[in-house]
Amino acid sequence: MRPLNQAERVHLAAEIVAAYAQARRELRRAPITTVMARLRTQSSAIAPATATHGTLEEARRLGRAVARTLSLLPGDTRCLVRSLVLTRLLARRGIPAKLVIGARAAPDFLAHAWVEYAGDPVLSPGDGSFARLVEL
Repeated sequence: MRPLNQAERVHLAAEIVAAYAQARRELRRAPITTVMARLRTQSSAIAPATATHGTLEEARRLGRAVARTLSLLPGDTRCLVRSLVLTRLLARRGIPAKLVIGARAAPDFLAHAWVEYAGDPVLSPGDGSFARLVEL
């Protein structure tokens, strides 16, 4: 897989910021299942010339780009928002993925969200202590 040139990196960063704004807006208005449906369907697909091959490697590359870009933004960029943004980017490229939400009860209650492609984590699934609650 070839590295992105400067123009492609800027375009991808802009796409990530736009997806972030949409995800935050949608989360204020609707339940998570509705948000997921909208993020997966409300955008036009990337043109075939720039579409990806749908590989785990490409999904992880996009995951790293999302994490890096969102780390520079103010506001809530925790695991759920990162996962929603990545889900949108993957959907635009025709890459199937699942949003997984898990939780643990001890020693303290904690929830975590991550994205999987073909059963493999694209974003960190945490430390292994999270039981899967739902897959979207």
